[in-house]
Amino acid sequence: MSAKQHTTKKPPTGKQKEKEAIDQTLTLKKEQEQLQLELQQKKEQLLRCRADFENFQKRSGKECQFRLDMVKEKYISLLIDLRELLHKATNDESPKEGLRLIVSQIDQFFAQEQIKSIDCVGHPFDHRKHHAISTIERDDCEEDHIVEELKKGYMVEEKIFRPSHVIVAKKKESKENSK
Repeated sequence: MSAKQHTTKKPPTGKQKEKEAIDQTLTLKKEQEQLQLELQQKKEQLLRCRADFENFQKRSGKECQFRLDMVKEKYISLLIDLRELLHKATNDESPKEGLRLIVSQIDQFFAQEQIKSIDCVGHPFDHRKHHAISTIERDDCEEDHIVEELKKGYMVEEKIFRPSHVIVAKKKESKENSK
């Protein structure tokens, strides 16, 4: 057998143990420094993200307020025009023409904003579109159909803004059924 095959490992000496401990300590210190550097970078990244988010919130708040102000300005402008027309109509000898102008202006506004009234008289009662104030016994119309509108309902685009307040027909009970 060769000499290489019979080589046995010698236990480390005190100097070798000390050198290994120093190497291990240096390695751990380098790892610690690397981890501290990574932690600092993550902390800075987090602070930047937080600052960006706070800036986003401020910008969003300002944009939202700007939009609200624009909407408010639009509606106030319309109300001012309507108020002036109402004042002219009250001073006019024949206020009907002024009232027609006001109604026409409101109708134009409704068309622009896609506000539609709900047609209901003669139609079947629909609890999503109508609010039944009362019922009335009638033989001249179908049961659960609307016979009178007390307050007009409106839709904005396809959403119910205000349901119609209605009176709904029901069949008269025959005297035989009531006994």
